[in-house]
Amino acid sequence: MHAVSDPVSFDDTAVAFAHRSDADLNRAYRIYQLINNRPLTWLGTRLTPWAIQAGLPVKGLLRSTLFRLFCGGETLQECEEVIHRLSRFGVYTILDYGVEAKQREDEFDRTTDSILDAIRFAAPLSHVPFVSIKITGICRFALLEKRHAGVALSPEEQQEWQRVNDRLLRICMAAQQHRIGVMVDAEESWIQDPIDELADQMMQRFNRSSAVVLNTFQLYRHDRLAFLRRSFEAAQQGGYVLGAKLVRGAYMEKERRRAARLGYASPIQPDKAACDRDFDEAIRFCLHRLSAVFLCVASHNEKSNLLATQLARQLRYPADHPHLWFSQLFGMSDNITFNLTHAGFRAAKYLPYGPVAEVVPYLMRRAQENTSVAGMSSRELLLLRRERQRRKKSDRHAAVS
Repeated sequence: MHAVSDPVSFDDTAVAFAHRSDADLNRAYRIYQLINNRPLTWLGTRLTPWAIQAGLPVKGLLRSTLFRLFCGGETLQECEEVIHRLSRFGVYTILDYGVEAKQREDEFDRTTDSILDAIRFAAPLSHVPFVSIKITGICRFALLEKRHAGVALSPEEQQEWQRVNDRLLRICMAAQQHRIGVMVDAEESWIQDPIDELADQMMQRFNRSSAVVLNTFQLYRHDRLAFLRRSFEAAQQGGYVLGAKLVRGAYMEKERRRAARLGYASPIQPDKAACDRDFDEAIRFCLHRLSAVFLCVASHNEKSNLLATQLARQLRYPADHPHLWFSQLFGMSDNITFNLTHAGFRAAKYLPYGPVAEVVPYLMRRAQENTSVAGMSSRELLLLRRERQRRKKSDRHAAVS
């Protein structure tokens, strides 16, 4: 067990980028320079999905840029090199089959089989403790939308909904058998209630002695802190461990546009300060109940991650407490992930994989996120630049000596 003692610093770029070769570091720097160009990113995120659908030869360019930076590969086997490279530095991997928003039953069944393959693939790998799933990968969006709205399902739709339950049940049963955790992603607010319903059902069944299933709480929604508290009470009454992955959220602009278009109150926090306040309060809530909550702080915010480490220290938890995890997306915030691991905490990279054309929605969200979140891409560029300069200086000293 690693005791939490000295404060964690996220400024050590030598630790943050030790896993990157000089060539890889320079490549990441160049890609972030492109992302930091707002007009270029705006144009690219709108043209790329169209170009893929039109069959234009853009996959090669996409694979060598955004895909290479933010994804592990097209197959599980291609991900192995990344997984082992991360594990050499103590960083864990969360596998995410990045296919979503399908429509047909055969597509949902194939996605389910791919997730089951990922669970079996992860089983012998000690540094792959979780798989992540999107319910829209195994269920029709319109069905989730209808169930969220409380509209009665037809007999055929009831059967369809039962098949969704059966798919998720198969996934969770396999995860329990192979001792792999399942992180259920949050999605758009107007389909979220049935996703929460499914996650709660699976937690009640599988989280009896440990956490097999984690639900995701998007704190950029103003109602999610209250929902987290209700979820904890339900877990207490039901006698199971609450699995809670805390995120700020990934659909903010889409949520606001839809609310404005349809004339309802936006579910999004009024400002960033309110989001930060609720996120940090959610961390406090979970850490003070860590015996009954399995917590993953999935954040790129340095202050929130520091808060979690400081509170863990105050509460005298070991850094590698089995109920305390941290996670950041692959290709982003290496200064947080690797410095957390260096300090003895359990930190993981969320690693999407899948055919290039299938993960385009994910890649477009990453590009948009790095331009819409204040200072995100600039912060990545600053850290990468600082490490490049440090290595050049180190090489000059080595040459002189």
